[in-house]
Order: sequence, then structure tokens, then C-alpha cells
Amino acid sequence: MPNQTSATEFLLLGVTDIQELNPILFAIFFTIYFVNITGNGAILMIVISDPKLHSPMYFFLGNLACLDICYSTVTVPKMLENFLSTSKAISFLGCITQLHFFHFLGSTEALLLAVMAFDRFVAICKPLHYSVIMNYQLCIQMTITIWIIGFLHALLHSVMTSHLRFCGSNHIHHFFCDIKPLLDLACGNTEINLWMLNTVTGTIALSSFFLIFLSYFYIIAYLFLKTRSCSMLHKALSTCASHFMVVILFYTPVIFTYIRPTSSSSLDQDRVIAIMYSVVTPALNPLIYTLRNKEVRNALTRKMRRWL
Repeated sequence: MPNQTSATEFLLLGVTDIQELNPILFAIFFTIYFVNITGNGAILMIVISDPKLHSPMYFFLGNLACLDICYSTVTVPKMLENFLSTSKAISFLGCITQLHFFHFLGSTEALLLAVMAFDRFVAICKPLHYSVIMNYQLCIQMTITIWIIGFLHALLHSVMTSHLRFCGSNHIHHFFCDIKPLLDLACGNTEINLWMLNTVTGTIALSSFFLIFLSYFYIIAYLFLKTRSCSMLHKALSTCASHFMVVILFYTPVIFTYIRPTSSSSLDQDRVIAIMYSVVTPALNPLIYTLRNKEVRNALTRKMRRWL
């Protein structure tokens, strides 16, 4: 790897060039990260410890909480360190490692949201067969599959990026190592890398989004055709509301960033959008599920009463 590049380290230029804002930004992002770790950690804890939440829906929710903790941890600690440090360097190996885990966890979360939509489809449209279809073995198989797909997808990007030559500037106009900023620094032909980014990553994102859309289409069609009671319709849709909000928060910035063609003016926009899906959204997910899900709220209340 070192023989194919003259760069041994990169400099992450971060969120802003205005040094006076760094202490304020550190406080803001540290608070968001703390909310993320605390909220998702609490959900993960109650999903594991509370027997009433031992169902496929909450099994996948626990996976989502775990992913959100890891997803932010890939980028936020380094960003916080750079806010307080004069040296913003990251080693070549560290940069490729960060890129790998960012895309590994991000693509896995995209696939997991599709699996969660399928779970809601079975629960609402085939309630009598739910326990048979969504059995423990199938849940484990689907979870292992999406984690493997995410890992292989990220491995493809990290290997291809590590074989590029970086013989010019080593300044990355981002707060973490991502593919687009690194391709801008590469000396050789990056057409294959761009094709993989737009095609492979785009296929995972769009196919997952299509499966989610299809699941919700069938759910809504089933409810309007089969359900005559407005209260039953509202109750069924409310069970999907939290997941739907998380899907919108996750997919909107991701699709905007990775599906559209890259340009010289897009990197600053990508930097702002990346804050949304890698920092803000993981912190909002536990708040969304806690506020809108009665069973999660009750489980948290029971846990807090035991502690008190």
C-alpha cells in the first residue's frame, strides 16, 4: 500500500475554517454525540434486558441502536479531537480504515431499514402468520446477511481507494475520510472509483429505498382495502410512523450526496449534509422511537423505577 502512494498522512480540514468557532462547535457536537450514545445505549439495554421487547421488531431496533452508536463513533471523536487540536492529521491507514467502517456501517443501516419495513409489512398485512414468518432463525439470517453485504460493499471501496496514487495535496476538505474528497486528491484515473460510488453504492441505497417504498405501499393499500375502522387504521399507521421518520432522515441526505454527480462546488454541500446523516440523525433516532413508541417508553420507565 505505501509503495503506491506518496502520501503517508492526510490533513482533515474539518467543518469550518474559522478557528474561533471551534470551541462552540466542540460543545455542540459533543452534546449531540452524548445524546446519541446515551439514547441508543438505553434502547439497546432495554431491548436486551426487557423480556416484553424480545420480538423481531425490537430485535431490529436494537441492531439499529448499535449501528447508530458505531456509525457516529467512526467520525465524531476524531472531529471533536480536531476542534481542540492544532494538528488535524490522520494516517493513510487510519483514513482508509475510517472510510471502510463509515461505508460498512452506513450501507448496513440502509439495508436494516429495509428489513425493518418488511417486518412491519408482515406484522400488519399477515398478522396471523407473523410469528411463523418472522421466526428467530429468519431474523438472525437476515441480520447476518445485511452485515456481510455492508462489509463487502465497504471493503470494495476501501481496497480500490487504497490503490490510488496521492501525489499532490494531502488536505481533505471534510471532517472525515470519505470517497469523494479522496478522489479529488488522487493523481490517476478515478473513473472506476466514481462508477462504483454512483453504481454500487447507489444500487444499495436505491434498492433498499425501493423495498421500503414497496412495503409501505402494500401496507397502506391493505389498510385502506381491509380496514374499515378509522381507529384501527390510525393505530396500524402509528406503529410505522417512527420507522418512516427515521427512513426520511437517513435517506434524504444520503441519496442527495451519493447519487448526484460530483462537482467542484459540491464538496462544501457534502460536508454539511454529512453532518446530518452521520451526526444528527443517529442522535434523533432514539428520541423518535422513545417519543412515539409506547412499549419503549414503558420499558424505560420500568427500568428507571428499578434504579430509583
